[in-house]
Amino acid sequence: MTASNKTITITIETTVNAPIETVWKMWNAPEDITKWATGSPDWHTPYAENDLRVGGKFLSRMSAKDGSASFDFVGIYDEVKTNSVIAYTMEDGRTAKIVFTPSGKSVKIVETFEAETENTPELQRAGWQTILDNFKKHVESNS
Repeated sequence: MTASNKTITITIETTVNAPIETVWKMWNAPEDITKWATGSPDWHTPYAENDLRVGGKFLSRMSAKDGSASFDFVGIYDEVKTNSVIAYTMEDGRTAKIVFTPSGKSVKIVETFEAETENTPELQRAGWQTILDNFKKHVESNS
């Protein structure tokens, strides 16, 4: 494998001040996903579905608020351990893993994903971290 086609793995994290049961529910419930899964203020997620089981599919429709662009973020679950781990393979074959680690009344979330080649790793890290930060804000303001 040459350096030009080597897979880059990116890790982001946050700590959410809420119990693991609340964090898990809000991470996985479509009605919550539509409220926090956005990488910038000019985008939103008007639709989400989630079949949270190994072999199950998820879909989040991400759209520019002005209607100029839209795409579906889709994957199949490879591993699901309630209140602990979610791993999945995206439509393009890249993988991601999210580890939820409770500690008292908070939960550390560490998300690791394979970068795509269209955008820079820095841009991807920033976008995914923004989504994770939006999740933290959503949970903490609604629990």
